[in-house]
Amino acid sequence: MVEFENVTRRYGAKLAVAGLDLRIPRGELFALLGPNGAGKTTAIKMLVGLLRPSTGTVKLCGYDVVRESRKANRLLGYVPDTPQLYEKLTGREFLLFIADMHALDCEHARQQITEQIASFELSSFVDDLTETYSHGMKQRLAFAAALIHEPSVLVIDEPLVGLDPRSVRLVKDLLRVKVAHGMTIFMSTHLLSVAEEISDRVGIVDQGRLRFLGTVGQLQNELSLHESSLEHLYLSLTATNDREIDSIRGMHSDDRQEAAASAPEVQP
Repeated sequence: MVEFENVTRRYGAKLAVAGLDLRIPRGELFALLGPNGAGKTTAIKMLVGLLRPSTGTVKLCGYDVVRESRKANRLLGYVPDTPQLYEKLTGREFLLFIADMHALDCEHARQQITEQIASFELSSFVDDLTETYSHGMKQRLAFAAALIHEPSVLVIDEPLVGLDPRSVRLVKDLLRVKVAHGMTIFMSTHLLSVAEEISDRVGIVDQGRLRFLGTVGQLQNELSLHESSLEHLYLSLTATNDREIDSIRGMHSDDRQEAAASAPEVQP
């Protein structure tokens, strides 16, 4: 459903993405992790057609996103890290506009809008102008708009930024439901706990290169840090020197010692 074939992207002399090879099948929730400037957002912008690769090919559902952009875009839903709305429209008017952009007929559009309003609990503010929305309200409306045409692939850049705990739970549960029904989800996130909780596979990029691709369990095995959290694994993989690696391993050891010290004593 998503393919990066030896993709490179340069900004002048800077190499933002270097030789990225990645394939994501139908019905998978894939989380792309990496430090700031690692190349995550650049990869996403190439996938959704906002940037062209310097070399290589990006495909979505088999369509080249550069040469067959219209066909690819019909199958794509995209939620950027900063929602882009029309502030002089109400939430409902914005959803109607998006439905019209995707050429949904009136009845189908009405059904989809009703469904998305319910799914993201928008009813209390959907008829207010979007200029009055908080960031979290805008983010929920952006999710609804991205799903209104029932895309095959949903691409999300930092999906939970600005959401309150209830909305975070709502979005995480909805993403898993969508994947269970065959949707492919490609998300970039800094929230390691979210990737650990809901992703099927993770990819870790650093300095434009894919350092790891697999499940959290496979990452634990590769790094020989059993019983660790994804946070320790991620920090170890992106550490820049041996001293930093030793420090992270020490953190892991301290965590286990602390857990053992706090465990109740078992009486013989």
